[in-house]
Amino acid sequence: MNVAQQLVNGIIIGHAYALVAVGWTLLLGAARLVNFGHGQIYMVSAFIAWWVMSTTGLPYALAVPLAILASAALGAIMQRLFLRLTLSQDLVNLMIATLGFGQILEGAAGLAFGPKPETFTSPLQAIIFTLGPVWFTAQDTLTVGATILVFLGLYLVLDRTRFGAAVRMVAEDPPLVALYGIQISHVYISIFAFEGAAVAFAAVLIAPRTPILTSMGFEQVVMTFVVVVLGGIGSVGGSYIAGLLLGLFTTFFSALVSPAYTTASIFALLIAFMVLRPGKLAASGNFAR
Repeated sequence: MNVAQQLVNGIIIGHAYALVAVGWTLLLGAARLVNFGHGQIYMVSAFIAWWVMSTTGLPYALAVPLAILASAALGAIMQRLFLRLTLSQDLVNLMIATLGFGQILEGAAGLAFGPKPETFTSPLQAIIFTLGPVWFTAQDTLTVGATILVFLGLYLVLDRTRFGAAVRMVAEDPPLVALYGIQISHVYISIFAFEGAAVAFAAVLIAPRTPILTSMGFEQVVMTFVVVVLGGIGSVGGSYIAGLLLGLFTTFFSALVSPAYTTASIFALLIAFMVLRPGKLAASGNFAR
């Protein structure tokens, strides 16, 4: 086994996990909500970018922002439809509604794009860098760099802007914030729009590594859930570290044991963490940390 190569692979995969999870982290930290349509938005974003490139001939660099804008709008629409459930904090019905919305998206994508896998190509995936026994692509480099920038940007927005202060106040006490004249509904819609944009950004960076399928959203939801829980619900920094460590864990486990048991090992790790450190599952008051 090439340890250096596996280490690089783990870092790349870990940043991919973290980037997919960053929108859910904000959603849980600010709104104490879970969007079970998260994986389907990832899938739809990848297909939108693929469709734009395959039907219009636009380059990857232009397909990416179009997919991000479309998914941000989808997230905002999704929250607008379920706003009453959000404002009333009807969490059970909201989770069921987002789960159903995700299944509708998957079914619609199946009708629109078909069941067969498609290849979503990026010109950066063909650019390979070699450092001794280690190799990685320009797409991998972009994924790692973009993930770091997204997490830093989110931290700065939450910690140093008026909008970030409003988000943190909503996370603490929504009814009290409403008394100060802050439109809670606008904050919630903005958070859902960010989640849609963030998961779309992750999709257009990560999806070129593998064929895209309309059923691939489930795996993204599973990994996102594990990253958010291990990182501490609502913790931006915790999600980044958890994603990185989970990427390293899955890479070395697959290489040393077997890829067939990787998912089971991840859930075993999650269960052990929940049993041994249940206090870490509580959402932090200052979730920007």
